[in-house]
Amino acid sequence: MQIEGATIDELSALSIEDQDSLLAFGRPIAFRIGSAEVLAEFNREASLLSVNLAHVEGGGEGILVTLWKLIERYAQQRGYTTIQWNVHALTCAKPNARLQRFLRMNGFTEVEHPVYGRILTRQTVV
Repeated sequence: MQIEGATIDELSALSIEDQDSLLAFGRPIAFRIGSAEVLAEFNREASLLSVNLAHVEGGGEGILVTLWKLIERYAQQRGYTTIQWNVHALTCAKPNARLQRFLRMNGFTEVEHPVYGRILTRQTVV
């Protein structure tokens, strides 16, 4: 699976600085992973890495699992202890019931977030 035309191994071979710059901390970014278009925002605070998935269009070939594993590896390599996943799958223009079921089956819970409104969220200890 490729992310913006690069293989996972190619992205992993980039320097830490280059990998960090691709995530554009604190700013929304759009990227293609496999056949999906993703709109996300990454933030960091001390030992917490926050991943906000605002929109996922397309996919179906396991892109979320791939993204999940990549981000966990990234967090481990940099010493983060926790990943906060926030998925805005409940209030998007075309809610995907299949995605919502998948997330709930994988430990995500629905919350009313003070900033984002209704989201599915999960904290992962790295």
